[in-house]
Amino acid sequence: MDMDAILLSLKLALWTLVLILPFGVWVAHSLQKAGKGKSWIEAGLALPLVLPPTVLGYYLLVGLGGKSFLGVPLVFSFTGILIASLIVNLPFAIQPIQRAFEAINPEIIEAAQVSGLSNWQIFRLIELPLAWRGITSAAVLTFAHTLGEFGVVLMVGGAIPGETKTVSIAIYDKVQSFDTAGAGALALLLLGISLIAIAVSYGVFGQNPSRRKGWRA
Repeated sequence: MDMDAILLSLKLALWTLVLILPFGVWVAHSLQKAGKGKSWIEAGLALPLVLPPTVLGYYLLVGLGGKSFLGVPLVFSFTGILIASLIVNLPFAIQPIQRAFEAINPEIIEAAQVSGLSNWQIFRLIELPLAWRGITSAAVLTFAHTLGEFGVVLMVGGAIPGETKTVSIAIYDKVQSFDTAGAGALALLLLGISLIAIAVSYGVFGQNPSRRKGWRA
């Protein structure tokens, strides 16, 4: 087990989750009120799902190289792979939350407005609690996907031990050096985490409470 790579991957996944989840909630909620350009916005946010990692990694490498937008080079650094991780995980952080907001009955919102609640109160007291399954699902998927991300992270960060060498890159290095036992152990770890994430996302948080009650009855 490469503990440095495991700890770095966990650090990257946690920072990605902390930074992207509030943004995902805001974007997903705002998309409900988007006009004619909604389809194009959704398409742009979903691009990381279909773009080859090499293509996205190339553009990030160009954008984060040189002085980048922050005035300093960000490639081959933890900050660089964190920015790459945030961009790659946009669909995973936004789409489940957006679907949860869209599933809320409009009559509930209308009743709250008639009762005199402000938009912020409606969002905080009604919409967020009703969308918690989507938010939790987005958090689980984002965390698991970050742990397993390979192509974009490798192109932007390389494989610097303790700085940019994540678990997926460590697996690649071990395979290259014919350390099949080490690669197998790390691969099994990611497989277990991914399986748990999918089970949680599509099992517990994907079910309708009324359907569960009906099944029990």
